[in-house]
Amino acid sequence: MKTILAAAAAVLIASVAGAAAQTPTRLNQFDKWGTYSYTASGAKVCYILSTPVTMEPASVDHGDIFFLISQKPGQNVTYEPQAVMGYPMKDGSKVTVDVDGKKYSLFTRGESAWMENAAEEPQFIKALQSGKSLKVDAQSKRGTATHYTYSLSGVSAALKSIKTCK
Repeated sequence: MKTILAAAAAVLIASVAGAAAQTPTRLNQFDKWGTYSYTASGAKVCYILSTPVTMEPASVDHGDIFFLISQKPGQNVTYEPQAVMGYPMKDGSKVTVDVDGKKYSLFTRGESAWMENAAEEPQFIKALQSGKSLKVDAQSKRGTATHYTYSLSGVSAALKSIKTCK
């Protein structure tokens, strides 16, 4: 639980760079996925967040790793997926996310990655809702290949709970 709260705070700091940071409010917990909200520049942002159930290789310090999906009604952003690593990723590298065999590509910037093709976001969200696990493969700036597995238990309920974020 502390890891999820630390991750939630890290998301907030990364999301509102340049703005006055506020502590996110924990709304609920749906099995492996927590829901949070905060206000930035007068607009409410809601998101769901989970931490990996496995991290490889075991021999490296991964830092705080998490996957989140944000809902930003004031910015017309609906269910935006984001992978956040506890380390800088290799410049120009891609992150691959795999939901039960269906793969998607994410572009990287610093310690975060977003869907390369935003038009695939609704399809990705549907895959999460009907899937069993999410796998994330990334490469650190040092060249280390990393692999993370997330449980999707609770993701549908968490998404539903922030659908009407206002």
